[in-house]
Amino acid sequence: MGKSRRTVPEELLLLALDPTTGTTAQPQTLDLGLAGAQLVELSLAGRIVPEGDRIAVVLARPTGDPTLDHALELLRRRGSPVRAAHWIGGPRLGLRQTYLAHLERCGMVTAVPGQVCGVLPTIRYQASDDCTNAAIKQRLDTAIRTGVPPDPRTAALAALAHSVGLGKHLYPGNEGRSSRSRLRDLIRYDPLGGMVAHAVMDVQNGLPAQQNRSSQAVGAAAPATGRSGSRTAGRGSGGRVPASRVGVR
Repeated sequence: MGKSRRTVPEELLLLALDPTTGTTAQPQTLDLGLAGAQLVELSLAGRIVPEGDRIAVVLARPTGDPTLDHALELLRRRGSPVRAAHWIGGPRLGLRQTYLAHLERCGMVTAVPGQVCGVLPTIRYQASDDCTNAAIKQRLDTAIRTGVPPDPRTAALAALAHSVGLGKHLYPGNEGRSSRSRLRDLIRYDPLGGMVAHAVMDVQNGLPAQQNRSSQAVGAAAPATGRSGSRTAGRGSGGRVPASRVGVR
């Protein structure tokens, strides 16, 4: 896979990068969105296909992108199609930092060391090419403004941006309300991107953990755990993250 085109995970992270603060918007949910974006990119590359709400590997040949190839290998090792929500909610938190390091290696961002309150070390990230970031945002703006169906890549990017809560970052305030609504509506233009985006939102709402416990409770003598216990699943239930940790702020 050449670098003439930015991948969907790269574009999602660049969209989330605040040029003023050098930090990323929605840092907790962004990990989930990046995991979903990897699925979209692997599908566009012909490596995986959707089977209902599951993902199946159809071509295990590496793409040449190390972060995508790692995800592809993990999917291949599953041996059978995996539910998109289970994959996205799996124990792979830290993708945001992984991709920030990846973008730095590729020269897309520059890491700027600093301090918080003059004591705690911190790192800010600045986009190396503001024109590239502007072009990514412009694709979303055009789709929102014109109503013309976007290409699958742009539609999937819009769906993922909405799913992780970037709408208020991209289109803030009351004046951005209609744009946020149209950003959400772009989800219908790419079936896979829409499925993945809904899976991201399901993980945020804790649905995979609830479904997993429900299946385990089948045939058990004791009644299934009620909703009051659904937020304690955490990593003990297949490595998924509690909804309280990944909800959109």
